[in-house]
Amino acid sequence: MTGRPYASLLLLVSLFLLITFSDIAEATKLRPLDCKPKCTYRCSATSHKKPCLFFCLRCCSKCLCVPPGTQGNKQVCPCYNNWKNKGRPMCP
Repeated sequence: MTGRPYASLLLLVSLFLLITFSDIAEATKLRPLDCKPKCTYRCSATSHKKPCLFFCLRCCSKCLCVPPGTQGNKQVCPCYNNWKNKGRPMCP
């Protein structure tokens, strides 16, 4: 009977991790109406705001994800990170 408490603990920890990671996965999925504010912030530090917003909104509408911050962090959104146009990154 010594294995039973460990099995219960393992089940409890597994459920906790499942809930935690499902919240993280849900946080990266945006609704299309969330794209504009996310892209406005994403493009706030560039001097080329119009093209940045255009491509960010296009990428967000396809991928439903915008990386955090004003640059970098693209690994958070694989679709956003991997979308290329003529071999160059499509998304800012």
